[in-house]
Amino acid sequence: MGKTIAEKILGYHAGGEVKAGDFVLAKADLMMGNDGSLPLVFEASRRIREFGVRSPEKTIMVLDHYCPSPSKEVSRLQEEIRDFAREYDCLLYDCGEGICHRLLPENGHVLPGMLVVGADSHTVTYGALNLFATGVGSTDLAVAMNWGMLWFRVPETIRLQIDGNLPRGVFAKDIALYIVGSMGSSGAASHAIEFRGSAIDEMDVEGRLTLCNMMVETGAKAAIMPFDEMTDCWLKPLKIQGDHEPVKADDDAHYEREIAYDISGLEPQIAFPHEVDNVQPISSTRGVRIDMAFLGTCTNGGPEDFKTAARILRERRVHPGVRFIVSPASRKVVEEALADGSYQTLIESGAMINPPGCGPCVGAHGGIPADHTNVLSTANRNFLGRMGNREANIYLCSPATLAASVVRGEITDPREFLA
Repeated sequence: MGKTIAEKILGYHAGGEVKAGDFVLAKADLMMGNDGSLPLVFEASRRIREFGVRSPEKTIMVLDHYCPSPSKEVSRLQEEIRDFAREYDCLLYDCGEGICHRLLPENGHVLPGMLVVGADSHTVTYGALNLFATGVGSTDLAVAMNWGMLWFRVPETIRLQIDGNLPRGVFAKDIALYIVGSMGSSGAASHAIEFRGSAIDEMDVEGRLTLCNMMVETGAKAAIMPFDEMTDCWLKPLKIQGDHEPVKADDDAHYEREIAYDISGLEPQIAFPHEVDNVQPISSTRGVRIDMAFLGTCTNGGPEDFKTAARILRERRVHPGVRFIVSPASRKVVEEALADGSYQTLIESGAMINPPGCGPCVGAHGGIPADHTNVLSTANRNFLGRMGNREANIYLCSPATLAASVVRGEITDPREFLA
């Protein structure tokens, strides 16, 4: 019987043949924590006798959730992280550099064939570069940092075949929302997802990052893209030293399920409060008033997202009843957006720009909604209280839909603005 990508990667890192359902000890290539999870990692580390960081060069810490710090308590926690990174010689991305799930791919830390663990559920994002990446608990991360390995249950794999031509006004985020809506919030619980199909072949890595990021909302443990020319084009400019080995599933690999989607007739999608899988096509949702809009996050805070929004907002103004907040995913995204003019366009339209980071997405700072506010967001979650106020309603969409909607002051089909 052939192997899936997940089985091959976990088998290689466990040192032998494995199959779905096996429990294995596997060596991690990279471990990541951020200021949302590291304090609990440190707490767990204090319970490990003679704790140490086994491979500092493989251990990355990112300050991204609370940047700049909104309180003295957070500042104290961030200083603890800086002290720990210095003591154990770990790589630290400090406040202002950006979101962990943007920084690791754009700086060449995550590569094809790797096994990556991170104390954040959206670690699955990195699978866009043909690797196995999964979120783990803070205690698990402390164990991995200390011993360089962690136990895994080799997951069954679901193969998603995405075919068709992407319609005008429809983007990777719309495909992701459609899949989450159709599969449900536990439709891939504890499974790996492998993507295939003509639509994937044509999708750039920016879109693939978005798609993999959102698959944790189906309960997936990992989401993995094929290695192809798109992947190679992303990696080449990074001038990575050392080898990386692409992984391909065997032709006779066993999949627990195979689901096919044809996106040729897909329209923009909206996730309604308060569940990510509460998804409806925009044709049945237009006219919902919005009070606040948020462009950013690890899902849609990249340069292409800014370009898409700027294309619609050029020479237009944000509706006077809407507060439009923007958070770039990294410092490099800011540099690109400045160079191509999209940053200037967003500012001139009336947007308020935050420093790179998570901020409003997790209700940390930088834009917490008021009671009874309707928020339209390009984030990945809209759970009750997600943005810091349980009395607010969060709707999810693509950057194009968001840009069109901030002009009108209500959820609006972006195809009206795209020739």
